[in-house]
Amino acid sequence: MAAINNGSVTSQITTSTAQLGAINLIGEPQYDLNNLKFNPIKEADVSREMTRRYMTDMLDHAETDVVVIGAGSAGLSCAWELSKNPNIQVTVIEQSVSPGGGAWLGGQLFSAMIVRKPGQHFLAEVGVPFDDCNENYVVVKHAALFTSTILSKLLMRPNVKLFNALAAEDLIVKNGRVAGVVTNWTLVTLNHDTQSCMDPNVIEAKVVVSSTGHDGPMGASGVKRLQKIGLIKNVPGMIALDMNAAEDGIVRNTREVVPGMVITGMEVAELDGCPRMGPTFGAMMLSGQKAAHCALKSLGLANVLDA
Repeated sequence: MAAINNGSVTSQITTSTAQLGAINLIGEPQYDLNNLKFNPIKEADVSREMTRRYMTDMLDHAETDVVVIGAGSAGLSCAWELSKNPNIQVTVIEQSVSPGGGAWLGGQLFSAMIVRKPGQHFLAEVGVPFDDCNENYVVVKHAALFTSTILSKLLMRPNVKLFNALAAEDLIVKNGRVAGVVTNWTLVTLNHDTQSCMDPNVIEAKVVVSSTGHDGPMGASGVKRLQKIGLIKNVPGMIALDMNAAEDGIVRNTREVVPGMVITGMEVAELDGCPRMGPTFGAMMLSGQKAAHCALKSLGLANVLDA
């Protein structure tokens, strides 16, 4: 929950004591730091716990409702919105070990995150504090505050699973409809040219949301693949920076670009030749939110786009 005080939003802790368990938020630690000894554990038990849980997740998510490719600001915002429906299973795959994309810092490696209004409403919903600077924008003191907050809260939801260090190498396409993703460990994907054939795995999905960002080593990979297999004609790439035109255009053009596949974030700019946005983040959040409703529409579920 978030409270608004003098134009700024501050997070309020609403977690119950039962949820917190033995965690003591105020006061002294519940153990003696001068004479600390951990409970014993077998090394094999560590291996069993990690392996069993990961393999169970892989089995549970071999078929899923929505796959979100890319856990940057747009992808995380999309997963956040989708996961509000507890009956929708959301599977997020991220090629990097560290989710968050470019949203750990602002522009030019600076700290602050600028969010143009009305994006502050999404920040308030997630519980991210910000400074309300004027009628046009707000500022989060560090971009990592947004990313860490939405990521940690999202991963607490039982219908969300993040597979990081996992790359989407290709799409599953059946009868002209995108029906899932072809996956591999990122380190394997990056080394196909150095080793013999290393076949992938798959995740079937009712809808795929591609939020792989602008052009780069793995950027805009969703629309590039659609072009290569002939489902779209052209990927012109984003044009020179214009913040005002870019943010409006990215949210406006967020859509189901082919049956079963929604695009969001800077991947929209790559497909449509929109201006690059630069270090403002409101469109990433609200494009991700809109992408979730595009996915809901594709699933035949209630969404704000049909309102």
